[in-house]
Amino acid sequence: MVSRPRLRSLISALCLHLTAALVIGYFGVHAYIGDRGLKARMDLDQQIAKLSAELAVATAERRKLENRVSLLKSDRLDPDILDERARALLNYVGRRDVVVFSSAP
Repeated sequence: MVSRPRLRSLISALCLHLTAALVIGYFGVHAYIGDRGLKARMDLDQQIAKLSAELAVATAERRKLENRVSLLKSDRLDPDILDERARALLNYVGRRDVVVFSSAP
């Protein structure tokens, strides 16, 4: 009869340790792969880097377009830009322009 309380206490201690290990493992796994875990943070860092590169490209394109728009303002109108835009919008060519037709490859 003496061995039963020892066995029971050993099993209860083992169950307690196993339960604690499972709970720690559960939270450990979710700390790594959860919605706000380490893996999600790495994915967000990669997404931030990709979007920063896209932002740099979009900013450069915007600066280029703002420069072209500033050339079309009435206080400092550039005749070459005005001529280029008029021809593009109206599909006209100048009298001295050379038009070269090429066949599609």
